[in-house]
Amino acid sequence: MNLSTMIKRPSAFVPVAMSLAALAIVLVHIIRSGVAREADEGTAAHLWQLMMAAQIPIIAFFAVRWLPQSPRSALPVLALQAVAALAALAPVYLLNW
Repeated sequence: MNLSTMIKRPSAFVPVAMSLAALAIVLVHIIRSGVAREADEGTAAHLWQLMMAAQIPIIAFFAVRWLPQSPRSALPVLALQAVAALAALAPVYLLNW
């Protein structure tokens, strides 16, 4: 199976979309509220946490299902998923939220 076919599988692209949505949540929150710390976690923080945590079982399913069968196509997708997750984690880490 080639990479373009592999990335079309829901277990491949859903975690990437979730990471991008989590990143968008953080960026919209920064634009609307600024970077100051709040006394209580708001809706944006909870949505970000849910998006990031919900990816884990999907990525695990993808790895268990496709790594043994097609590692040459699955590894770049896993790398893309990792990069997307790191992109969503970066603003939170850099701003010490």
